[in-house]
Amino acid sequence: MEEDATLGIGAFARRSRLSQKALRLYDSQGVLRPDRVDPVTGYRSYRESRLVDARRIRLLRGLDMPLAAVAEVLAAPGAEGARLVAEYWAAVERRIAAQRELAAYLRIQLSGGEGILDMFDIQQREVPEQLVLTEQRHAGPEDLPVWIPAACDRLFAAAEAYGGTAGAPFVVYHGEVNEDSDGPVELCVPVDRDRAAEITVPYRVEPAHHQAYTTVTKAQVVYPQILTAYDAVFQWAREQGREVTGAPREVYFADWAEAAGDAPVCDIAVPLAGPLTAKVSAQVPGEA
Repeated sequence: MEEDATLGIGAFARRSRLSQKALRLYDSQGVLRPDRVDPVTGYRSYRESRLVDARRIRLLRGLDMPLAAVAEVLAAPGAEGARLVAEYWAAVERRIAAQRELAAYLRIQLSGGEGILDMFDIQQREVPEQLVLTEQRHAGPEDLPVWIPAACDRLFAAAEAYGGTAGAPFVVYHGEVNEDSDGPVELCVPVDRDRAAEITVPYRVEPAHHQAYTTVTKAQVVYPQILTAYDAVFQWAREQGREVTGAPREVYFADWAEAAGDAPVCDIAVPLAGPLTAKVSAQVPGEA
């Protein structure tokens, strides 16, 4: 077998198209250690076969991957490295989608709300009376992404004792949720209306009502981007002369955790007084 040649740091840098400064950084961070360091001069040298890793580092850094993640990919056996790259890039795409919506939110905010209704399709529907299991708490924006899925799991499990869920879960905001206010927030899971006498956990009846709503994607659900959708629904109600009669809510008709960033996952809705006027949806999401 032909012996693996040794390259000085200068030659290794040229052939890998990495600077000597970068190679020293990767050494200090444990990403790409030299094969030999002269104890007197401190001069670094590398086996020629290490060029594969060096070039791969350059490509991974082209994805703006942090050095700790790069080191993890290089150390991963077999196809595990490919999986780590796929996971990293999926997270990047989610972040970009969220930032795109944040930019749109800021544009609307800075222009005084101009054009907000052009961004959202506002529709109406009739919502029948629902029997819902509930869980309520005070929460800030940072708490909701953790509490909502956990509370859903708890109420979905409780609903099994009453025949399972009978509609899409929804979150009612009885107070503002922002940096200065914490709700309260109520998660509601619909169950069979005929099982009320059996229920031993907190529940209530959600009255029938008319509703204006707009559908948003997973990327748009992120705070504060989601506020744009709320603003659009409320502005539509004002322009239509419609009275908002209840707390705003989010109706989750898709699995938020599994959805892609551009996938529709949620309706932003408000109860309205009076009859429906146009664009009526015949069915509430998740209703059998």
